Amino acid sequence: MNLLATAIWVAVITSTVLLFRGLNRSRPAPGGPEPRLHDLSEAAFLAGGPGAVVDAALVSMLGDGRLVVGGPGIVRVSPGARAGDFAERAVLQAHANAPSGWLYQVRYGAMLDPAIQETGDALAARGLISPPGAGRRWRRWGVTQAVVCGVLLPFSLVLTFVGLAVDSGSQVPFIVKVFPVLIGGVVMGCAAVARAGRRLTPAGRTALRAMRSAYLYDRTPHVQTALLGLAGLRDPYLRALLVPAARSTRLAAAQSGSRSSWSGAEVLPVVWCASGDGGSGGGSSGCGGGSGVSGCASSGSSCGSSSSSCASSGGSSCSSSSSSCSSSSGSSCSSSS
Repeated sequence: MNLLATAIWVAVITSTVLLFRGLNRSRPAPGGPEPRLHDLSEAAFLAGGPGAVVDAALVSMLGDGRLVVGGPGIVRVSPGARAGDFAERAVLQAHANAPSGWLYQVRYGAMLDPAIQETGDALAARGLISPPGAGRRWRRWGVTQAVVCGVLLPFSLVLTFVGLAVDSGSQVPFIVKVFPVLIGGVVMGCAAVARAGRRLTPAGRTALRAMRSAYLYDRTPHVQTALLGLAGLRDPYLRALLVPAARSTRLAAAQSGSRSSWSGAEVLPVVWCASGDGGSGGGSSGCGGGSGVSGCASSGSSCGSSSSSCASSGGSSCSSSSSSCSSSSGSSCSSSS
């Protein structure tokens, strides 16, 4: 029994050390001495992934009349409307490719735009956000460790009773020998899952806080949407339009996949999904439903595309739950990790 208890201690401690070492190495290093964001679009991407970037553009264009509501959930472009930046250009292009004008289809199409997706690449290159899928291996490792340690707890109790029945002399019960390390293994495994699910790096969180401080007193709707996601949008009319559109992004992804199967065309997957810990809230940038490991406080996302790199995994002792990407995560599925 003593040998088995020692082996369990060694295995759990070794697994935990390797797990956190791998997590540390998987996080990108900052590309400069002082992390800074260039504009509100980058802040929106950190706060809620590509969906938050598009939401901010939609708020701006709906607010000044360049987009008008043509019916419940339908928008149209005003004559002569021009884009002010790449996100608004993506919205206009997505609208041109969505003849029906459904807002959720426009939103999803704009999220697919290469210029918006490349914003995530630029942030990752500067060490402000983790690339999609960077923490998947370590998330699964953490879930596995938590599950195995949880299963070993009742098994150790059985061995304790067996040991007491075989040897009635004075001895330390087996469960007492392994209980601390098994509980520690569960806790550390869940902590690793939560950490692996965070898309923003420490440098990214610092940069986002600095941008929010710079716009602390700016209550312009599109600014608040960029910095806080749809949770920061106070206009009830715009919220009534955009929140359902954000929740319907999975439907748009499914429809996009169906159209590709009819035409044989390849649909560009949403590589950058919801940011996992951007704090956007309100379904601001959801890109479909994702499964998270709720018992381990993890968040993940999937984008309705089989080739997406931001799916999260669940474990048995950390019960799975469905949620929409934020982002943010997605959370752009939120992370998105």
